Amino acid sequence: MESMKRTADCGTLRKADAGRNVILNGWVHRKRNHGGIFFINLRDRYGVTQVTVNTENDALLAAVCDELRNEYCIAVEGKVCLRPDDMINLSMDTGEIEIAAYKIVILNKCEVLPFQIDEESKANEDLRLKYRYLDLRSGAMQNSIKMRSRTAFAVREWMTANGFYEIETPTFIKSTPEGARDFLVPSRLYPGKFYALPQSPQLYKQILMVSGFDKYFQIARCYRDEDSRGDRQPEFTQIDIEMSFAGRDDILSITEGLMGHVFDKVLNVKLPQEFRRLTWEDAMEFYGSDKPDLRFDMRLKDFSQFAQAGSFQAFKDAISAGGTVKALVVKGRADYSRKQIEDLESHAKIYKAKGMAWMKAVNNTESAANNGQLSFEGGAAKFFTGNAAQIIDGLGAEKGDLVLIIADADRKIANTALGAVRTKLGRDLGLCDPKKFEFAWIIDFPMFEFNEDGQKWEAAHHLFTWPQEKYHETMESDPGSVKGDLYDLVLNGYELASGSIRIHDSAMQNRVFKIAGIDPGEAEKKFGFLTEAFKYGAPPHGGIAPGLDRLVMIMAGLSSLKDVIAFPKNSFAVSPMDDCPSEVDQKQLDELGITVKKKGV
Repeated sequence: MESMKRTADCGTLRKADAGRNVILNGWVHRKRNHGGIFFINLRDRYGVTQVTVNTENDALLAAVCDELRNEYCIAVEGKVCLRPDDMINLSMDTGEIEIAAYKIVILNKCEVLPFQIDEESKANEDLRLKYRYLDLRSGAMQNSIKMRSRTAFAVREWMTANGFYEIETPTFIKSTPEGARDFLVPSRLYPGKFYALPQSPQLYKQILMVSGFDKYFQIARCYRDEDSRGDRQPEFTQIDIEMSFAGRDDILSITEGLMGHVFDKVLNVKLPQEFRRLTWEDAMEFYGSDKPDLRFDMRLKDFSQFAQAGSFQAFKDAISAGGTVKALVVKGRADYSRKQIEDLESHAKIYKAKGMAWMKAVNNTESAANNGQLSFEGGAAKFFTGNAAQIIDGLGAEKGDLVLIIADADRKIANTALGAVRTKLGRDLGLCDPKKFEFAWIIDFPMFEFNEDGQKWEAAHHLFTWPQEKYHETMESDPGSVKGDLYDLVLNGYELASGSIRIHDSAMQNRVFKIAGIDPGEAEKKFGFLTEAFKYGAPPHGGIAPGLDRLVMIMAGLSSLKDVIAFPKNSFAVSPMDDCPSEVDQKQLDELGITVKKKGV
């Protein structure tokens, strides 16, 4: 190998290198035989270079070229030559040159491929994950992993330049409730006791603030035992940030600066210095989601006032029960068929909507009563003949628009279901440009939410959030009205980061524990080390944790975290490549004092 070690890579040779003798190492990406002249596209991490081999007078070289197949790992020695003007390939960075090879060494052969390695694999997901080492050779995966590396570097660059220490926190921690199941690690030395893998470094980063480090960050591995989906994995990575003596605006500003730096360095995209802000209530009322996609407008509108004047009893019943009626105007889509509308209604029902009404705005020139003015037709139009003009004006509808309406006694269901329809329409109508990045802060979240099944109050985010000052006196008497000093950063319909100002006072922490139904004994057992630390001059502090996987996914214009993680799990939390999770030897179980109980036994 020493004699054929590369002197250049497959992505950097240019016109100015003509005449150089070089050695390239890489994989056969394509091979073509034009009657004794072989054209080989040689690929490595850096790019692709065309190799030309004239074998007419070299039987040994001809035999090697005949043997070559896609993904053979080879070394090539030859001379950099200019391509003829009519053969320059402008789609390749190296398209002005080729290597006239006079020596080829096969470093390793490749068996028949389970799928073709190209810019983007068309193989099914499990096959790609089973042969992940092949999938990772594709141009798409190489680019996304490269982007991830550059993003992580840009994060470290920004945070360090702004006075943050990178500090590692433990991977084996005490099991504490943080909203999802813990992954547990049994202790051999202490039978019956377990470590937990951290769902986040939450408690430790707060203790680092008590320790006086002032500004901390970490690109932290986190683990949650919950079902996988496109934008969620059981193990994931977040950019963990915490600051002392900081308020909400300080943390929002630092995060805006970080995102601006990352997008500039990695994508050459300039972001605004400040992102727009929406209260949680406004986000739900206008977009039906606390992570709205703001690349398109299409706001939800209050239809309740029009429903009262109409004759649709289901709408009136929803309002009488304390609910609401919400409408969505879909511009220029009066051409939607009944089937298309029914598909949207089915989507709304996934989010507990009982149904979805609709009307189309038309210019009924044949109607003397309308005198050529806009009116409604189809669907629920017959219930609103008397106030159609008022509704059209109030909703800002125009000729050719489709109006979709959902009513429910539960305001949250009406908003969420119609918001889900809005999101689907954004995708279906091509309104979600992957190269457009619309950030927003969602602020003033409810601090507590009521669990109907358990008939108790729970922390809406986590137990360590500082309640906004104006609610301190009424927390116990009216938990549902309390707003936490919470904030989420959303981007293109995804929750990119979640954070809060933290509790730094033991008495306040115990009040929050009590409202959430955690008795003093349990609180002491699970969180005593944190509340004890608060007694020793803990500073006010707060933080945030953007998801690195999700950030890179959005930047790359992808829809699955699996495409930006080198070795992800599939939708069943399994790694097909190495058959993980797997059974272990009985000897290992015996050492840990563990007996495996079969499911259902």
